[in-house]
Amino acid sequence: MRNTAKITTAVLAAGALTLGLSACGADSSDTDGPLIVAASPVPHAEILNFVKDNLAKKEGLDLEVKEFTDYVTPNTATQDGSVGANYFQNKPYLDDFNKKNGTDIVPVVTVHLEPLGLYSHKVKKADDLKSGATVAIPNDTVNEARALKLLAANGLITLKAGVGNEATPSDVTKNPKNLTFKELEAAQTPRSLDDVDAAVVNGNYAIESDLKPAKDALVLESPKNNPYGNFLAVKKGQEDDPRVKKLAKLLTSPEVKKFIQDKYAGSVLASF
Repeated sequence: MRNTAKITTAVLAAGALTLGLSACGADSSDTDGPLIVAASPVPHAEILNFVKDNLAKKEGLDLEVKEFTDYVTPNTATQDGSVGANYFQNKPYLDDFNKKNGTDIVPVVTVHLEPLGLYSHKVKKADDLKSGATVAIPNDTVNEARALKLLAANGLITLKAGVGNEATPSDVTKNPKNLTFKELEAAQTPRSLDDVDAAVVNGNYAIESDLKPAKDALVLESPKNNPYGNFLAVKKGQEDDPRVKKLAKLLTSPEVKKFIQDKYAGSVLASF
C-alpha cells in the first residue's frame, strides 16, 4: 500500500479546498461566467496564463487559472464543479484516477508532453551509477510504472514481460546494478537529489526545481508514440461547454506552440 495514506490525506484536503472555492461563489456550470481551470503551476498554469493574457479576450473567453501543487485536488475540484476544467495530467493517470475514485473526468484536447527524466547530483551518466545505488521514483501508480519503464528502456533494469501502467519494483526481473528504489510523492523527487544517487522526476517538477530536462537529464523519455501527453480535461458532459471549446482551440493554436517552443527549449514539447 504505497500511497494510500497520502492519497487519503490529499483527498480530504481537496474536499476542504474545493468547498472554499465553492463558497467564493464560483459556479463552473454557468457558461456565462468565467471558465475556472485548475492547473499545475509549471508549465500548465504558465501556458494558460499566456492564453489568458494574449489570446482569450479576442476569442471572447473569460479565463481564470487556479494553481494546485498536487495531482489529486485538480480532479476532485473538477468532479464536484468547483472548477470547470483542469490541465495537468495524462491519460494513463486519469484512467487510474477515475477507476479508483469513481469519477468521470474525460480528456478534451492534448496539448503537450513533459518528458520524464532521470537526474543526479552525484553522477554524470546513468551507467556511472554504482552497485546498490538508491534511485527515487514517484509513488503514484502510473508515474511509478512510467519511471520503471524509463529505467528499463535505458538498460538499467528489466521488467516482467507485458507489465503495464501498474508496474512496481516487484515487477523488476533483472537488476544488474542492484538498484534500491525509494518511493516518494512525485513532487518530492527533485528535492531528494542530495539524499539519493539519482531520481526520476516528472517534467513539471523538474522545471519548477530549475532542472532543464533537455540538458540535465541523464536519460529522458522519447516523445515518439508517447502516451503521456498532458491535456485539458472536464467532467463528462461538459465537453460541449462553449468556453471549453474556445480554450481547446486556443491551447492548440500556432501562438501557443511557439510559446512552448520559445519558453521551454525542448523541456516541454507541443503535442499538436
